[in-house]
Amino acid sequence: MSMNNFFSKIKLHKDQKLPFVIYSKPNSLNLIGVLQKNDALYQVSDYSEKGFVFASFDEKQLILIPENESEIIITDKEVTTIESIEADEMDFNSEAKKQYEELVLKGIEAIKKDEFKKVVLSRSEIVNLTEFDFGYAFQHLVQLYPTTFCYCFYHPKIGLWLGATPEQLLKAKGKVFETTALAGTQKANSEAEITWQQKEKDEQQYVTDFIVKRLKEFAASVVVSEPYNLKAGSIWHIKTDISGVLKNNSTLKEVIDTLHPTPAVCGLPKKKAKAFILENENYDRTFYTGFLGELNSSFADNNISSDLFVNLRSMQIQENKAILYMGCGITRESIPEKEWEESVNKSMTMKRVLKRIKN
Repeated sequence: MSMNNFFSKIKLHKDQKLPFVIYSKPNSLNLIGVLQKNDALYQVSDYSEKGFVFASFDEKQLILIPENESEIIITDKEVTTIESIEADEMDFNSEAKKQYEELVLKGIEAIKKDEFKKVVLSRSEIVNLTEFDFGYAFQHLVQLYPTTFCYCFYHPKIGLWLGATPEQLLKAKGKVFETTALAGTQKANSEAEITWQQKEKDEQQYVTDFIVKRLKEFAASVVVSEPYNLKAGSIWHIKTDISGVLKNNSTLKEVIDTLHPTPAVCGLPKKKAKAFILENENYDRTFYTGFLGELNSSFADNNISSDLFVNLRSMQIQENKAILYMGCGITRESIPEKEWEESVNKSMTMKRVLKRIKN
């Protein structure tokens, strides 16, 4: 299918207020559309379903676009020329800065009292829009961030969401699964070699050990790679690959429940960090830092497999406004103002595709 036909078909579907998702996997050459033929709200109950899942952070909403109720369309990516919109970094609200820095400070104080080692704290920001064309914005994301999972999800009962996330939650095929542990973050500088402090190496080891220990409960064998450096945009991470084979009586649901929410969106130890987030963030993340992707599906090829990503660098589009979400991992050494700046940098990922009302 040509790219023009692909997008006109999706737009027609949206005009009829019917659910759909369009997405592009990291470094892939095509775009996939899953168009639900009715407007029912389907949910995942035990992760044996087939389709596309869109799950909230708290897992209370596990939305499914079922494979057997949908039409699947695929097109090759074409390089289109899209003018870049320069996002203005200066346009921020000093009250929002103050609130976020106070939240971060609270997190640091809790870490110093040994309540947990790390917590991921986030905020949302509203951007007023003059107009919004989801097809254009999605194509722009795919072009700007080809190594991420880019998506546009719509359900009349849920809303319209877009994102470009660098983080995989899980890949699974049959009994075999793969995941990653990701920690340590630093800005890319001019040096080719990147050096990590002991603190970051320790954090990475801690995250890896935590995941492996939990996975061993229902995986027959778990294989762990050496940590390696990964560059995502202008940021370096330390990454470790983890793979395993499920025991016969174990399920995909157990793996997902163990991995989500990851230390990259919640913290360590998980339960305590999550309780702190729910108590102190003062807003509902809904689908931000949830997860999404192919569930036991055969959209891309004839193999039944799952390919799930963490919903980072994302936004929700409402009447004439976009709600952007960004978060930062807070540790003992965090500096509130620096974390605010990092959250502003992360907001640019989405702001680059928005046409905004000039105040």
